[in-house]
Amino acid sequence: MTAKLILASSSPFRRMLMENAGLSFDAHAARIDERAVEAPLEKSGAGAHAVALVLAKAKAEEVSSRFPSSLVIGSDQTMSLGDRVFHKPRDMADAANHLRTLSGVTHRLNSAVAIVRDGVVVWEHLAHAELTMRPLTADFIARHLARVGERALSSVGAYQLEGEGIQLFEKIEGDYFTILGLPMLPLLKKLREFGAIDG
Repeated sequence: MTAKLILASSSPFRRMLMENAGLSFDAHAARIDERAVEAPLEKSGAGAHAVALVLAKAKAEEVSSRFPSSLVIGSDQTMSLGDRVFHKPRDMADAANHLRTLSGVTHRLNSAVAIVRDGVVVWEHLAHAELTMRPLTADFIARHLARVGERALSSVGAYQLEGEGIQLFEKIEGDYFTILGLPMLPLLKKLREFGAIDG
């Protein structure tokens, strides 16, 4: 019997990616305090990629504890610029600060995915995307944020590539799925290997 697939996420984007790929699955948000998981990692100097991987596994492990025998998919994404790890902007002023900091430089998105069954991590993967923002003037940042409004607060970088945020960039290296926070191609390959989806 094929194991039941569960996505440990409430993210509409991640659900959309899996639905569009034709996967049959349930979705359940992980009951973890992400900041509490992150805090000791950041204090110890763990890199943004390590934080993403630990969070992806923690989400899948928590949901797995509630759904025995299921294959639970956890994912997480962090954004970094050098050693700095970004978090979602607190308010519009913070969003403007994010964009000023990212203006004219290349930052990295670190997307991690893990599969857990019966509390055991059976697979994990980390992918990266490099995004170079064009130089932005203070006036443009103000106009851009006025147009997109509170949506700027819903993403770590204060932008949405699927919307007007694409206008902020001059170069993007990395696949679409990694940028949205769920590396689908390696995930699908592993699910086929597990016999969880049609191979």
